[in-house]
Amino acid sequence: MSTPTDTAAPNTPAPEAALPEVLALPLAERHRLLVTGQLGAEEFRTPAADWAAAADGRYRACAELREPTGAALRLGVKDTVDVRGFATRLGLRHYRHHPRTTAAVLRGVTGAEVTAKVVTTELNIAVGSGCVNPFFPHIDPAGSSTGSAVAVAGNVCDVSLGTDVLGSVRWPAGRCGVVGLRVTHHPRNLPGIFPLSPAMDAPGWVTRTADDMAFAWHHLGLGDPVPDGLRLRVGIPRELRADGVVDPEIAEALDLTASLLRSAGHEVVGADLGELWECRGNAWQLCARDAWNGYRQWGDRIGDDLLGSTFAALRVGAAVGDAEYAAIRDRMARLRARTAAWFTERRVDAWLLPLDPALPRPRGAVAAADSTIPAPDDPRYDREIGFTPVASFAGLPAITFPVAVHPAAGAPVAVQLMAGAGREAALIAAARDVSRALGGLDLRPRDPGGPPARENQEEQPW
Repeated sequence: MSTPTDTAAPNTPAPEAALPEVLALPLAERHRLLVTGQLGAEEFRTPAADWAAAADGRYRACAELREPTGAALRLGVKDTVDVRGFATRLGLRHYRHHPRTTAAVLRGVTGAEVTAKVVTTELNIAVGSGCVNPFFPHIDPAGSSTGSAVAVAGNVCDVSLGTDVLGSVRWPAGRCGVVGLRVTHHPRNLPGIFPLSPAMDAPGWVTRTADDMAFAWHHLGLGDPVPDGLRLRVGIPRELRADGVVDPEIAEALDLTASLLRSAGHEVVGADLGELWECRGNAWQLCARDAWNGYRQWGDRIGDDLLGSTFAALRVGAAVGDAEYAAIRDRMARLRARTAAWFTERRVDAWLLPLDPALPRPRGAVAAADSTIPAPDDPRYDREIGFTPVASFAGLPAITFPVAVHPAAGAPVAVQLMAGAGREAALIAAARDVSRALGGLDLRPRDPGGPPARENQEEQPW
């Protein structure tokens, strides 16, 4: 297990240490070499184990790390998801339980070996994880599935599983410059996952690139092969045109993505997002009240001292009254019943949205005692609720991926695509189209004390 300190271990590689070539390969290519015998299992295992141990010393992504025993994909699992043989700690300092069964979402997964339980924030709702962003050390990796994104960006794992309630996979993936996929909400996926807001809780997967996500989606048995040549009609919400909704840098990223989608053969149109746009705040209030309800049930059994930010988030939930809570749940049920018609009426297959209204925040920008859940009386509430809750409230899949690195801030800029229930493969295909047209951002893991991780700072796609 890695020790969360700020001092690098003696065996930590120098900042110039190159990622082993076998780990830099796309997952599909590495798999092909292993299957054909052009790459031996030990040629993979040894450098993978050495790099992961040293990288986790830098980036502190793991609550528990083990060496791979075979040549399967190295899978990291968020520490709120049960895996038999690993302790589940929920991001707490003292609490742990040892599950006898593995979470339902992992039981059908093939072609992967769990090599790490990855760090989460306390009970999914606290500020801070102790992780360091591998590509952008000065940027807060954010989100409760922080370790899932950091482990993949740092090449400690090939694929990671997290959970996404209101963006908990998408935020850290976007801020670490990797790809995060929230899957369609379904109760069958939730046994063995610590509940935060059961009506919105969903598993989420993280890979380094959209090509890797396409390979992992089928290879792990998560869904059918991702199709080539798919053509989608993509809507951009007209609500984004209002003054102050997004910063200019984010608007430029959306324009860039729209252009790349068109060049790949997709149609991009403006359309009203409608009532789901108005429900973003409802999603936060629902999550807050669900967290408060849960804490009242199991709080006494945890036996751990909670952080001030955890209590701050719980207080937001305690302020959501019973009548408001019931009304939000009723609204969610009504909207979800109309989701398919909602796409049909607007004549779109998917929606293009920003990940955030502004560039990612630097480390330390959020006070340790602040709530991670915005309260309606917050002066910045309209900005803080963001755009990730749209998919969450509707129970829909969404994928986030980087499209630029801002030259002045040295920060990644990510967007997200959202589609109808069960259309994860279409989202991956569209993200892959954009990423291939973009040509990659040349990101690589860096020493935490080093500069922003763009290899060619002058070559910005802006």
